[in-house]
Formats: sequence, C-alpha cells, structure tokens
Amino acid sequence: MQIAASIGRSTLNRFQILGRSTIFLFVAFFQAFLPPLRFSRFVKEVEFIGSKSFLIVFITALFTGMVLGIQGYYSLRQFGAEAVLGVMVALSIIRELGPVLCALMVTGRAGSAITAQIGIMKITDQLPALEMMAIDPIKYVISPKIIAGIISLPLLTAFFDLVGIAGGYLVGVKLLGVNEGAYIGKMVTAITFEDIYGGILKSFCFGILITWISAFIGFTAEPTTEGVSSATTNTVVVTSLSILVLDYILTSLLL
Repeated sequence: MQIAASIGRSTLNRFQILGRSTIFLFVAFFQAFLPPLRFSRFVKEVEFIGSKSFLIVFITALFTGMVLGIQGYYSLRQFGAEAVLGVMVALSIIRELGPVLCALMVTGRAGSAITAQIGIMKITDQLPALEMMAIDPIKYVISPKIIAGIISLPLLTAFFDLVGIAGGYLVGVKLLGVNEGAYIGKMVTAITFEDIYGGILKSFCFGILITWISAFIGFTAEPTTEGVSSATTNTVVVTSLSILVLDYILTSLLL
C-alpha cells in the first residue's frame, strides 16, 4: 500500500505541475497583447533568443549539411543514385534535422540562460520589486520571452535549412563531383509545400516549448544558488527530451 500511495502522490504531483505550467503559459501569452505594450522588451528578447543564436545555428547547420552530403554520397553511390543527393539532403534537413537540431541548440544557449536569468531575479528580489511598483512580473519578464521564441525559432530554422542545404551542396557538388544541375533540379522538384510547412510548424511549436519550460522552471526555482543551478540543468534536460518527444508526435500527425 505504501508503494501504491507513493506512486499516486508522485503522479498527482506531476499532473499538478503540468496544470500550473499550462496556466502559466496561457497567462503569459495573453498578457503579451494587453496594454501597455512594451515593444522594446520584445525586441530585446528577439535579439537575445534569435540574433545571438545565429552563429551556433550557422555552424551546426553547415556541418550537418556537409556530413549528410558525404554520407549520402557514399551510400547512394552503391546504387548509382548520386543524382538524388540533393533531394536526400534537403528533405532530411527540412523535415527533421533543421527544426530539431536548431531547437536543441537554442535550448542549450538561450533556454538555460532564460532559466538562470529568472532564477537570479528571484534571488535578488527583483520580481517582488516589480510587483511593488505595480508591474506584473509575468507580463514584464515572461511574456516577451514567449512571443520572441515563437517568432525567432521559425526564422532560425529557415536559416538552418538554407545553410544545411548549402553545406550539402559544397561537399556533394564542389568536393565529390555530383552534377550541379541534378543536385539542384531534383531537389527543387522533390520538395513540396507540405515539407516546408511541416518543418516550420515544428519550429513554431518548439519555440513555444523552449521558452515555456525555461521560463516556468526559472520562475518556480528555489531562490538559492543551488536551486538556480539545478533549475538550469533541469531546463536543458527536460526541454531537450520534450523536443524529441514532440517531434515524434508531430511527425506522426503530419505524415
């Protein structure tokens, strides 16, 4: 009975956290559109989440495309199908690798920083100070991050896709001698709107997921240095696993 009671308490606790975090997300999202609108805060968060992630996204995308190019070439050469290398690289990146790897990179760079920032604001009593000045901390701190994540992730994913395809072109065409016309022509013919739409939809959902989990864990972290450190680690682990699980669910629905 004690084991059953322990499992029950743990399950109820998980559902309670899920319910609190869902309410937290809806409150933060809808308050973003209530006056007063702080556009400067939104721009600052877009710069932090999106603009400052360009370098790591660029490097990841370039070498992902190059690895796909060289692996795909030697695999396809066994069947005399080197001409479809562009199709393989483009579809792999647009459908799966682009949204997922981009989200994982942003999680490691921006998601952990969001949690640490909010946790430090709790330690230094900045959130109660905002309330004393009649400023809602969720609207002022959390809402701009949620909206910035929704905007930034699709743009970063589109950038990732272009750079990744260019990396595959660099290796396949310039290094290994695949016909340029075949690489680009077959790729353009094979890619459909559904492929692009699916990748952008995933990145949109990942943008919400990253900022939601990062902000909630930071907002509910223990106001100690150990609590913030633990919360930052939990953010990276929980968000990364959630991205992979959500990717499977979305892929199942879109196919």
